[in-house]
Amino acid sequence: MIRTSLSILKFVVFSFSIAAAQQTSLPCFNVRDFGAGGNGKKLDSPAINKAIEACALSGGGTVLFPSGTYVSGSIHLKSNVHLYLDAGSVVLGAPQETNAYDPPEPFEGKAYQDGGHTYFHNSLIWGEDLANVSITGPGMINGGGLTRQDKEVGAGSIGLGDKAIALKRCHHVLIRDVTVFHGGHFAIILTGCYNVAVDNVTIDTDRDGINIDCCQSVTVSNSRINAPNDDALCPKSSFALGKRVITENVTITNCQVSGYEEGTLLDGTFKPSKNKNGRIKFGTESNGGFRNIVISNCTVRDCRGIALEEVDGGILENVAISNITMMDVGDYPIYITLGRRNRGPDSLTLGSVRNITISHLIATVADSMSGVHITGLPGNDVENVRLQDIRITFKGGGTKEDALRVPPELDRGYPEPKRIGITPGYGLFARHVRGLELADVHFDFQLPELRPAMVCVDVDGLQIENFKAKIAGGVVPAIFESVNNLVVRNSPVLDGVTTK
Repeated sequence: MIRTSLSILKFVVFSFSIAAAQQTSLPCFNVRDFGAGGNGKKLDSPAINKAIEACALSGGGTVLFPSGTYVSGSIHLKSNVHLYLDAGSVVLGAPQETNAYDPPEPFEGKAYQDGGHTYFHNSLIWGEDLANVSITGPGMINGGGLTRQDKEVGAGSIGLGDKAIALKRCHHVLIRDVTVFHGGHFAIILTGCYNVAVDNVTIDTDRDGINIDCCQSVTVSNSRINAPNDDALCPKSSFALGKRVITENVTITNCQVSGYEEGTLLDGTFKPSKNKNGRIKFGTESNGGFRNIVISNCTVRDCRGIALEEVDGGILENVAISNITMMDVGDYPIYITLGRRNRGPDSLTLGSVRNITISHLIATVADSMSGVHITGLPGNDVENVRLQDIRITFKGGGTKEDALRVPPELDRGYPEPKRIGITPGYGLFARHVRGLELADVHFDFQLPELRPAMVCVDVDGLQIENFKAKIAGGVVPAIFESVNNLVVRNSPVLDGVTTK
């Protein structure tokens, strides 16, 4: 037994020795050897790019950033190059007045997407049409002089250094362990990429955290993303590649999103912000759509909840969301919508939203404007949505006037709940839905709430099992209008409720 254990130990040590030898045998290019000062004053991006070029010409390897602060304009990634940011190293975005960022590249045809999705070269770190790219290490990327402004220059271009990491049409990509602070318009934007892993990344920024646009086979795991003024983790499907491209086969797991004031995730003070954005959101750009997406084991704090928005003619299907906890939720905990903004060359095709499961979700202190919000369009239903084991406590405070309100149809507008306004049901508002299942759903509130717990309009195939809700005295628990094929089981709170 002892000999066997010693043999196993010797094998493990031998294996680690081989791995270490292989690691040290890889070509390593220290940016300081190419003239980078790392003193926080000198512009180091020319030296950094020389190191990357030399690494690529040698067949690939590691470009090392030792401890220090490297003021940089645009850094040009290459295939088979691994950027390693050592502990204590900071890549700091140069001030705009240094003109150290690449100009935006030409874009052929009409841009149907925001400037941030149209141009990529005007970034701190960017790569295009690359393979085997990695950015890892315990160091930091500080956007510094990056802008988050929506300044229009040309056909939808922001025209300035405005993204921390931008990758377009790249494959076999790894981003791990790094911290991104103040990432500009996008801290990380992936467009048309496949076989991507983002792991153990911390982002604290004032606009978008991670955008996964027109990508396939992507995993985002074990990461913390704080984005008070925009979306934290955002699958998209824009027209940036000049055609419809679906975003599919995406896994998001063990992540935290929040909307604290910028910088307070990193310093641990966690100060609430006024905007409380920071959500997980599909869209709004959704020309190709979304398919086969899994989101699991995530926390949502001091921001909006989870939004699934298909408004540009694509499909949104086969989405499974589970094991989510939320606290201090702004605007809504769950928002699923189909619209007809059709921001693209095809202004007629309507999209579709179907086959969505959300389970094991707990939300506390949720805003009362909109609870669970599921809306299609007249004649174009959201299909096959199942909510299971959902428990939400709302702030409350809805009035009798709110209960009588008929929210406008989303139609062609921007798909935000604030455009629709307060919903007549404090817990759930469903309209134009076919195939809606509620199992083990429980709604509660803190302040007096004079709205029903649930309002369903134009719903075909509504099945409710073990529904519980707090109801104020004299308030009907639910309103069912133009609801067909209604089945209610083990839900005493709904006894006596009939359809109109």
